[in-house]
Amino acid sequence: MNFDDLLGRLSLEEKVRILTGQDFWSTHPLPAIGLRSMVLSDGPSGVRGAVWDERDPSLNLPSATALSSSWDVGIAHRYGVVSALEARRKNVDVVLGPTINLHRSPLGGRHFEAFSEDPVLTADLAAAYVAGVQELGVGATPKHYVANDFETDRFTANVEVDERTLREVYLLAFEKAVTESKAWLVMSAYNSINGATASENDLLETPLNTDWGFDGVVVSDWTAVRSVESAKHSQDLAMPGPIGAWGDALVEAVRSGEVKEDAIDRKVRRILALAARVGALEGTEKPSDPPQVDGVAFARTAATEGTVLLSNENALPWSSDIQKLAVIGHNARDARTQGGGSATVIPEKVVSPLDGLRAALPDAEITYSIGAVVQEGVAELPAATMTNPQSGQPGARVRFLGADGSELFAEDRFSSALVYLGGNAPIGESAVFEFRTTWTPSESGAIQLGFASVGHGRIFADGKLLREDTAVPVGNDLGAALLSPPSISAPLEVTAGTPVDVRVELDLPKVEGGLSNALSITVGVEPGNDDPQALIDEAVAAARAADVALVVVGTNSKVESEGYDRTSLALPGRQDDLVRAVAAANPRTVVVVNAGSPVLLPWRDDVAAVLATYFGGQEYGDALADVLLGRTEPGGRLPTTWPRTQEDVPVINVTPENGVVRYDEGIHIGYRAWLKAGAEPAYEFGHGLGYTTWELSDLRANDPSSVALTVRNTGDRAGKHVVQVYVERPGSAIDRPVRWLAGFAVVRLDAGQAREITVNLHEHTFEHWDAAESTGWTTEPGAFTIRAGSSVSDLPLSTELQVR
Repeated sequence: MNFDDLLGRLSLEEKVRILTGQDFWSTHPLPAIGLRSMVLSDGPSGVRGAVWDERDPSLNLPSATALSSSWDVGIAHRYGVVSALEARRKNVDVVLGPTINLHRSPLGGRHFEAFSEDPVLTADLAAAYVAGVQELGVGATPKHYVANDFETDRFTANVEVDERTLREVYLLAFEKAVTESKAWLVMSAYNSINGATASENDLLETPLNTDWGFDGVVVSDWTAVRSVESAKHSQDLAMPGPIGAWGDALVEAVRSGEVKEDAIDRKVRRILALAARVGALEGTEKPSDPPQVDGVAFARTAATEGTVLLSNENALPWSSDIQKLAVIGHNARDARTQGGGSATVIPEKVVSPLDGLRAALPDAEITYSIGAVVQEGVAELPAATMTNPQSGQPGARVRFLGADGSELFAEDRFSSALVYLGGNAPIGESAVFEFRTTWTPSESGAIQLGFASVGHGRIFADGKLLREDTAVPVGNDLGAALLSPPSISAPLEVTAGTPVDVRVELDLPKVEGGLSNALSITVGVEPGNDDPQALIDEAVAAARAADVALVVVGTNSKVESEGYDRTSLALPGRQDDLVRAVAAANPRTVVVVNAGSPVLLPWRDDVAAVLATYFGGQEYGDALADVLLGRTEPGGRLPTTWPRTQEDVPVINVTPENGVVRYDEGIHIGYRAWLKAGAEPAYEFGHGLGYTTWELSDLRANDPSSVALTVRNTGDRAGKHVVQVYVERPGSAIDRPVRWLAGFAVVRLDAGQAREITVNLHEHTFEHWDAAESTGWTTEPGAFTIRAGSSVSDLPLSTELQVR
């Protein structure tokens, strides 16, 4: 299609208009040239759509850390296909994912949303994900380009990082998604890199366009375009709209000669090309008849494939004749299936571990004990306990009121956790938001009723004002304030079965900027934790009386979320005390870790087995039951090192000093840093056990592009193994990691079966980036040692290859 013909029909004002969104989630249409609006949606782990609304639920897939733990490009490709199917169902043209920033530090707030500490593993999985999305005519958006590996002061912080480290580590994670899978978009980050903000950085041109051949659209992170200066760079689309830094100011800058119109034309061509690819331009359309894939079934499969069996003292799998099972833990009943922030979607239903085990073991006696409170802040009211006071139907009545108390907008909702980002609600024109429901509590006692939001609000029960106060956000991150707000609550005595008229009013101040028409509020109950030792004692008694005890520990939305970094790797609350006490009472204690990123497990040697399940998506409970009962293999291997103590972590700093984060460790992040430091983690990169045994033999390297070896399943059941290949360069003249990942392959074999496999090695495996001589990718001739095995420290096979 000749975009120059269409370009020639546009005025300067029209060209500039389509370079900024028309609202929060969509682009401007230009009917005169047959261009419709394109809808963009958050979508790393499920596609939300243009509205954040329980009335239009989304498939909730396992977190990216679960996906990457599969080490399986086939699973990543299917993950992309399922995401594209969701996008098409919701009339979304562009999925804002995958998030492929690296796990530089385990304290990173969006660790759960990204893939790995290793750039090669990240690159391969990201490329497969992107290919899966785009083959159905939906754009994928690798993000956040680049070095956006922390949340603290993410809008303003400057990352200082040398060119070699950028090329070999942080850019390498993005490269394959562009060069091989031809990503249609890339998202520029908030932070600066070596003094220039990402949307005004030369890295958008080189290597992205010049070296990698990117011909897509660079879309900004939301509100990341801050000036006309960014229009002089290879930044194409500024989101959200309609108010942004470009608009009339950019038109004037072109007319004055400050910005060349050729630069504007290039951006417009790219947006028209994207429109053609997603079927948004007259004469183009998406591919017809997408494949019929059961997304719910895939969510269950992906959760098992990403489950890592960290340790197992012959405790798993369980036999199905368990008579008495004690299920323990806050997260066993109220599981986290996804992380906080923009990656959050609203699923139609969630299967908790408790639900999954009750369904899988219908004849067993299953008890439940909370053990330790994990939740912080207000949790939404269960939908089944709410009645809309106006309609008498399930749910709640929501109103937006003017300064004079008049009703400007009203709607019926079925959840007490509401987020408005886009949509029709007149937030900017309203003075007060009102939420009202008739809530019927299921238990009697003293509770804390309240709301989580930002601003001045009032809590009423049966018409009585319980509390009026202001919820003040911690820090100045707008995303955190919106998506992980503080809570205000008040004590209230309730009786099971007796309805309470709950009303919350929130004053809506006038807000300027990109989030001026956004609102987040959750109405609900804060957890009671009056006697934490009594909760542990109750769990211990249940465990002592059971054949097997299952403890589900994990994090909460105040620990892992967009907008802020973690300060501690310890599990919140008294969960460590809980595990120790339960393990002392029952030697058959299995612990499941429901956290999106590494946590400390100080009791790991005292329990019968430990499983890392991450945020397992909406089918989490059923998938967990599948693994525990041996119906499926725990298919995961660690994509990131898990430490023994926080002090052991060699690269951990995520806090800018004087506005700067220095990546002084260079190419030595993740397991590379652990190897350099000579420190021993709790569980190394690549680690993961299964339910059978394996033997590797006959490693040989024929050339620098691949190696071959034989894999045998020596156990008595079918299984999955992840063969990992690493490279070393003894006596290198340049600074290198002790060893680095070069390639990997998933092998599935029946009991006793053997197969010869080929493992392809990354194209830059034997190269380094030579910035000093300006030669770019360079090979140091000589002998490289190639090792193969099952983790970065379990490598029984080795061979040498001479590289020229």
